[in-house]
Amino acid sequence: MKKSVPSIIIDTAILLLFGMVVYVIGFSDTYKINGLSNDLYQLNTIFLSILIEALPFVLIGVLIAGFIQMFITENQLKKWIPKNRYAAIFMSCVVGGLFPACECGIVPIVRRLIDKGVPIYAGVGFLLTGPLINPIVIYSTYMAFGNDLEMAILRMGVGFIIALIIAVLISFLFKSNQLKTTTTSMTSCNDHTDRQSLLEKLGKTLIHAVDEFFDMGKYLIIGAFLASFVQVYVSTNLLVSLGDDQFTSLVVMMSLAYLLSLCSEADAFIGASFSSIFPRSAILGFLVYGPMIDLKNTLMMLSVFKTKFVIIFVGIVSITVFLTISLLTIVL
Repeated sequence: MKKSVPSIIIDTAILLLFGMVVYVIGFSDTYKINGLSNDLYQLNTIFLSILIEALPFVLIGVLIAGFIQMFITENQLKKWIPKNRYAAIFMSCVVGGLFPACECGIVPIVRRLIDKGVPIYAGVGFLLTGPLINPIVIYSTYMAFGNDLEMAILRMGVGFIIALIIAVLISFLFKSNQLKTTTTSMTSCNDHTDRQSLLEKLGKTLIHAVDEFFDMGKYLIIGAFLASFVQVYVSTNLLVSLGDDQFTSLVVMMSLAYLLSLCSEADAFIGASFSSIFPRSAILGFLVYGPMIDLKNTLMMLSVFKTKFVIIFVGIVSITVFLTISLLTIVL
């Protein structure tokens, strides 16, 4: 995907501005004055911690996206994906569950897959289960809750069922790929010719990965900043005070999961810290909802998908997670 000179200048300026802000807030004593210094320092610390957690997975994601762009053709994907809608959804959820990626790194991968011809509903299945029930996440959940296998299994089982339901709903609501732009149309038609050597393809893979990183990175930075701002200036105690029964506590924990925008590999340890305050169903909602959709992930999706799709997607995920876990609470 070729970028125009103004676009490259804007991306570079954003990164330079980001570096300047980090330096000023984090390393310059001149700005640590009055009552603002502690809040700003805390904001900077949380902001950087979110970025440090997310960036490795984004880098892995864009490299995989570049590999998909250069080495996998539309015809190959059509052969691998079942023609039956429900079989395709089930397969995408299973493959996503085996794939270690966080909710940030999964977005560029899904974008490339859909652009290559993967149906939107199959892409959604992969998008939801990849960050939620991959082996690393399940193991971290098991460890965070004191070797509690039940919570790890609940997260995996309930999350998988919810992902299936959401993907099926999306399959009925949306027929087109819902991407803002198709990147393959902007890519050289010689990308997949046999005349290219392996070294040339690897070089173009890195070029595509860099383009993808600049596209995703600026939205990750904005999302991380907003999430850190919320953590510093929005009172968690206020939200906690609102959860006085099972259903309102579920809403509170889902809201926290969205606003905190934690990496799915580490969110179980935060969720476990609320175990003495909220019921088990609310903790489960926190663990399932956060990896599916959060603040920084929403911004990254808005950069890739049509706004209407993202709004409806967030609504479907929110309602489905709430209703499923509420029903599970009543039944059990």
